[in-house]
Amino acid sequence: MPDDLSQIHEPVSDFLATTPPSTRKVLTVDQVEQFRNEGFLSGIPLLDVEQVDKLTAQLHPLMSQDPSPLWHEFHTNESEDPEAVLFHALGAWRLAPGFHDLLWHPGLVGAAEQLLGGNVRFWHDQLFCKPAGHGAGVSWHQDYSYWARTTPMAHLTCWIALDDTTSENGVIQYIPGSHRWSPLPITGLAGGMDAILSVLDPEQRQSMENPVQHPIRKGECSFHHPLTVHGSTNNLSGIPRRATVVNLIRDGVESAVDEPLLEGIPVIPRGDRLDGQFFPLLSR
Repeated sequence: MPDDLSQIHEPVSDFLATTPPSTRKVLTVDQVEQFRNEGFLSGIPLLDVEQVDKLTAQLHPLMSQDPSPLWHEFHTNESEDPEAVLFHALGAWRLAPGFHDLLWHPGLVGAAEQLLGGNVRFWHDQLFCKPAGHGAGVSWHQDYSYWARTTPMAHLTCWIALDDTTSENGVIQYIPGSHRWSPLPITGLAGGMDAILSVLDPEQRQSMENPVQHPIRKGECSFHHPLTVHGSTNNLSGIPRRATVVNLIRDGVESAVDEPLLEGIPVIPRGDRLDGQFFPLLSR
C-alpha cells in the first residue's frame, strides 16, 4: 500500500465491510425537500459503532505525530495531553485507511448524488477536534466564501459526528434559509460568533437571531449547502467533540484560479475540471 492513499481510488481496508450497498439511496423525498427549503439536513444515520471506533483509533495517532507533508493544512495547540488537543486538519484521507475509505461509503455517496443532482467527486476532507472544557468555537460563515476558487457552485458539506454532540460541547448550528443569500465576504472563523454581523443587511441580521441546532449522535451526519450560514460554540462540557467532514462537488466543477486549489497539489488551470489523483470520482 502506498504511503499516499490518494493514489488509490477505491477502498483499501475492511472499513465498509459492515455497510450494505442497499444504503446507497438513504434520503426520502421529504428529506430532500427539507434540504432545498432550509439549506441543511441533520441527524442522518451513516456510520455504525465499529466504524466510528475505527476512525477514532486512527485519529489519535494523526493528532499526536509530527505533521506529515501530505496534510494540506495542519493546526494544533500541541498539547502533550491527547485529551486536550485542539485540532483542525485537511487531508486525512491520504494518511489513514478508514478516513480514505469513508469517501466511498454508499450512504454518503448516495445522499450526495440526491442532493447535488448528479455524479459526485471528492473536494477535500477536514478533521475538527474540540477538547473538553476549552475547545474553541467556529464563527458564523458560509463554506463557499472559502471555495470561490472553484466554479460553478455545486458543492456539499457532510459533517460526521465522532462523538455525541450537544449544545454544551459545541454542536453545529445553522441559519435556516441562508443558503438563498448571496456569497458573503470572509469575516474569519475565529473572530467571535458575531463577526459576520458587520456584512449583513437588517433582514439577514434578524435571521441570525434564530439559529437552529440539532444534537447529533456519533455516527450520524448532517449535510449543508455551501451558502448556508453555520458555526459552533466553544466546548465547555466534560467530553470531547470530534468530527470529520467530507466536502463534495458535482462532477464538472472547474478551477477558477491559476494557483493550487489546496496546499501541496499541482495547479489545475483555470477552466479545467477537477479530476485526477486528488479529486476522485466517487459515483459508480
